[in-house]
Amino acid sequence: MRVLSGIQPSGSLHLGNYFGMMSKMITYQEESELFCFIANYHAQTSVSDGKLLARGTIEAAANFLALGMDPEKSTFWVQSDVPEVQELTWVLSNFTPMGLLERCHSYKDKIGKGIAANHGLFAYPVLMTADILLFQSETVPVGKDQKQHVEVARDIAIKFNNEYGEIFTLPQPEIDDDVATVPGLDGQKMSKSYGNTIDLFAEEKALRKQIMRIVTDSTPVEEPKNPDTCNVFQIYRLFLDKSQQDELRKRYLAGGTGYGEIKKRLFEYFIATFSDARARYEELQADPGEIENILAAGAEEARATVSQLMGTVREAVGTC
Repeated sequence: MRVLSGIQPSGSLHLGNYFGMMSKMITYQEESELFCFIANYHAQTSVSDGKLLARGTIEAAANFLALGMDPEKSTFWVQSDVPEVQELTWVLSNFTPMGLLERCHSYKDKIGKGIAANHGLFAYPVLMTADILLFQSETVPVGKDQKQHVEVARDIAIKFNNEYGEIFTLPQPEIDDDVATVPGLDGQKMSKSYGNTIDLFAEEKALRKQIMRIVTDSTPVEEPKNPDTCNVFQIYRLFLDKSQQDELRKRYLAGGTGYGEIKKRLFEYFIATFSDARARYEELQADPGEIENILAAGAEEARATVSQLMGTVREAVGTC
């Protein structure tokens, strides 16, 4: 099975990125043909500072490698190092009805939150479609909010295939309902755009501050608490197996445990869980040349993978 996913380098990567996508990618490399990329073109919809984007790209790669991404078991590259994706984006734009993009809720949601409208933001799903179809991806792990974009990719692929024959594989979204939307500090989806994240590789002092900022209600320490409406519980449970979740739930319902104590335990659990990754991240940060070499090799492998397909596309549309 061929699996593809990407992540934007638009700031420090966080717990939502990890549980929503990164941990799955690292698991997939052991059992599937994995293609994983740093989506720096996509990040331009929110990052205009070139130096910041370049630095974020290397940091995002360091995050993945520190957490266990193995370039010997996967193809791992930076989106802009494979120029075929932009070529295919233009080709597919000519098979994308305006109404299809106008119905995309992600665009409408971002505009509704005050993000300035532009063509890049509006046409984002076409670039994402090119990413997916270029690698003949069968499975695309995404969060619930990105499911519609994979459906858009299928619609565009079907329209193209109807015109030229069965060229593109039709992708399927994969969503883990348990972590489809990881809550942030305020209970909304954890997102850099909302400023409500818990950053994976923040310094301990900053990390503790983020966790202690998780919004809770005013239930007194001695009173029972509802785990299903508690932001701390919803984040903490992601680290726990079923029996551990049940034990934490009982503590909530029994009362006598304050939110501050639970946040402290979450912080300690976080540090213990990511201690090896955090140490490896520091090593990689000290040697950016190692990261760049890995990404360059990944881009070369990615371009070799898509060469034949792009030849077929060019021949089909007459641009060969």
